[in-house]
Amino acid sequence: MNEDLLRELAPRVLGVLVRRGGDFASAEDAVQEALVEAHRVWPATVPDDPRAWLVTVAQRKLIDALRSESARHRREEATLAEPAPGPTEQADDTLLLMFLCCHPALSPASAVALTLRAVGGLTTREIAEAFLVPEATMAQRISRAKRTIAGRPLTTPGDIAVVLRVLYLVFNEGYGGRGDLAAEAIRLARLLARESDEPEVAGMLALMLLHHARRRARWDEQRAIVPLDEQDRSLWDQGEIAEAVRILTAALARGRPGEYQVQAAIAALHDDAPTAAETDWPQILAWYDDLVALTSNPLAALSRAVVVGEVVGPRAGLRAADALEGSLDGHHRLDAVRAHLLERAGDVDTAAALYLRAARRTTSTAERDHLTRRAARLRSRQ
Repeated sequence: MNEDLLRELAPRVLGVLVRRGGDFASAEDAVQEALVEAHRVWPATVPDDPRAWLVTVAQRKLIDALRSESARHRREEATLAEPAPGPTEQADDTLLLMFLCCHPALSPASAVALTLRAVGGLTTREIAEAFLVPEATMAQRISRAKRTIAGRPLTTPGDIAVVLRVLYLVFNEGYGGRGDLAAEAIRLARLLARESDEPEVAGMLALMLLHHARRRARWDEQRAIVPLDEQDRSLWDQGEIAEAVRILTAALARGRPGEYQVQAAIAALHDDAPTAAETDWPQILAWYDDLVALTSNPLAALSRAVVVGEVVGPRAGLRAADALEGSLDGHHRLDAVRAHLLERAGDVDTAAALYLRAARRTTSTAERDHLTRRAARLRSRQ
């Protein structure tokens, strides 16, 4: 059984059913039943067109469910029994489903959660970990989102800013280890870029490509994180970098810079440096100034503090990080950045303690292991 194929097809099939008028929750149940049927039938005979097979089976399951609701029988059967394929039948239903999950009736947080579940294929537990909330809380949020859009005509697309945020969350989930999600996020971003002339869409696609280009160097043979300044840059995908720079240059030429374009400009400067020592830190700092002004995001300001440490010195970077204590108090990244800057300033004892505290606070296993190793390395030098 090809689990990757089923995971890829599931959101596309769900998109077909929803586009044909199916209630979101009922359509999702029907798709799950069709996947169960595929697990039973496909090991013996895999259909020539797996997507069409799943659509047909899921459609039948949905109609059967609707028939059991006698009060809705005639209306639903008239809508669903013989759907007339039109020009949109050739559209990418995963992209359509993503927009529908970002329905205007949903809050951004609910839209993100629902899209990660329906389009990204993440489990409720994985989404809860991304949001740093209990699994039960996330399950309730997703259920409420489904109830909110139940019975609504899902014809109005969501806010493109929400769609971009969702796509980037899916990419980050993949970049953190689930490569299939990273590739899917890039695929969807390409589709969106073809349909939209919004420069921020191009900026986000460029940003994804610039990060994705480093994927082979980001992990060692033991699947441990390799920091950017320690990566083997010969492993970076120069083709992806060149494509991203072309996309970003065209987007910036529009004169409407936004958060994703600025982040991509920063990533491009990192990718352009032949070695870590040759990084153009003053220009990166200028871009971070723009990013903080655009977003007022404390995590962006924290990243800026690291760059201040490179341009001015680690003590100056520490002062910039200390100014964020009120907005990031208790966040593992604040501890990690302080540890990094203290290490550069020569205070290895305090740095090691902060690395360990950051390790205890993070929810990422890979990050925890990386931070623990940094602390151990410093303590071995004492």
